[in-house]
Amino acid sequence: MRLYRSFKATAAVCSLLLVGACGMFAESSTSSSSSGFNPPDIEAQSKLGPTEGQVNLVSWAGYVEDGSSDPKADWVTPFEKRTGCQVHNKVAASSDEMVKLMKSGSYDALSASGDASLRLIASGEVAPVNTDLVPNYEDVFFGLKEQSWNSVDGKAYGIPHGRGANLLMYNTKEVSPSPMSWSAVFDDASKYKGQVTAYDSPIYIADAALYLRETRPSLDIENPYALDQEQFDAAVDLLKKQHADVGEYWSDYLKEISSFKSGDSVIGTTWQVIANLAESEGAKVKAVLPQEGATGWSDTWMISAKAKHPNCAYKWMDWIISPKVNAQVAEYYGEAPANIKSCDETSDPAFCDTFHATDEGYWKDIAFWTTPIEQCLDGRENIKCVPYAKWVQAWTEIKG
Repeated sequence: MRLYRSFKATAAVCSLLLVGACGMFAESSTSSSSSGFNPPDIEAQSKLGPTEGQVNLVSWAGYVEDGSSDPKADWVTPFEKRTGCQVHNKVAASSDEMVKLMKSGSYDALSASGDASLRLIASGEVAPVNTDLVPNYEDVFFGLKEQSWNSVDGKAYGIPHGRGANLLMYNTKEVSPSPMSWSAVFDDASKYKGQVTAYDSPIYIADAALYLRETRPSLDIENPYALDQEQFDAAVDLLKKQHADVGEYWSDYLKEISSFKSGDSVIGTTWQVIANLAESEGAKVKAVLPQEGATGWSDTWMISAKAKHPNCAYKWMDWIISPKVNAQVAEYYGEAPANIKSCDETSDPAFCDTFHATDEGYWKDIAFWTTPIEQCLDGRENIKCVPYAKWVQAWTEIKG
């Protein structure tokens, strides 16, 4: 369960927890099919009607800003003026909370992460999205379209919002030589006993699986979110071994920055924006994408199958990925934008380079969070994979 991942927004409420251009116009080769995964038969909206005067959203902090947290961050007010749809937003603290809120039937749309999206699709809580009703969808990077966390068998269940990678950060004075592999926090973690930090979430099991995919080929791991029992047990065992060397599991970005500044942590998982902030505050750190690749996150705006204000919801989805607005959100939040044209709208000319927004080659090495389900997402048949509920249970055991 991911907690607040917003940075500027969270700073205002810091007691809350976080939980190259070449190829960017090419069609993605990633299959969107989840073999054996058959969600309820729900039709996408065929056309837009009159707006209903309001829209009720569930989002991560920092995604729906009206100027109340930061006067410079307001993309809600112009939306309301343009559409007549008054925005009512509920900030969620975790993916589990998002799922629970959507099941209440009180919300029209949400910004779902990959560890929640398939749960919502499978339960029929969200409807497919008619992308023809979202004009700005045309300019979304193809690497974010029709992926396993936002589509099923080529049918879109949402509008991509942005993306980010889970990187390896280390103290440049304390860690030498510079690590190029996740082995630094797994097999070699004892070198930094008590000073290793790891992301506090069941989805972190996928990080171990990704490492094992490269280092233990006999396990035949193809997708770190599609693990049979043997593969899952191997990942859990690796994390239980790592636990002895972990000084802190982080979910609050402020605490991770503080820990690296004080020296309590010298190596562990991070996000690019955390590394940037830590360095700006004097921490001697560097973040790298290890040779095995990494896990990552891409959030998706999804519409409730029971939406009372679907036309305003569609207007919002188109607005939030429009070039200027998507650039504003990306900079405020700390992620690569979803819209190709947003890179021309950022206030920092180097922003998209820093966050690898147009480098599709970079993202090919990122395994984006996807909800683990019994139907193996790697296409294997006649075998059951370990579902997310058991990941949650195992995470409790890992942490003791």
